[in-house]
Amino acid sequence: MPSSNGKAFLLPPTAAQGLANYPHARTAPAATKTLFVSGTSSRRGDGTYAGCITAADGSHELNIEEQTAAVLQNIQTIINGATDGRHGLESVIDATVFLTDMKDYAGMNAEWNKVWPDRTNGPARTCVQVAALPNVRLNVEIKCTAIVT
Repeated sequence: MPSSNGKAFLLPPTAAQGLANYPHARTAPAATKTLFVSGTSSRRGDGTYAGCITAADGSHELNIEEQTAAVLQNIQTIINGATDGRHGLESVIDATVFLTDMKDYAGMNAEWNKVWPDRTNGPARTCVQVAALPNVRLNVEIKCTAIVT
């Protein structure tokens, strides 16, 4: 059954493969609308951040797995709200992941792979390290594009 976010293209097993569950490319189905989701973090409605523990001295302990799971849940909520409940993460066709440190890449991938356990259903993806995100309580942010009907 084809994925609701289009058709995946995968290079043959003899070619370089991704380190997480995402295809090499994805083709959007015809007659769809495009939803562009702004960079999204793990910030909660009350102003706190999932995956961040603040010590008495003001330093922060960041958990990449908790933050990534919260970011993906926040994106799910955005897409669901923007489409009146018709779509969610399954409609994401492309994503850009911003990490403040590539040492967190494996932990981010672990959470990513829980959402997309089959790379033929995952969105195309890029992951880059950035010098900083808008708040020191963040170590991951994701922006994405979804296709909706």
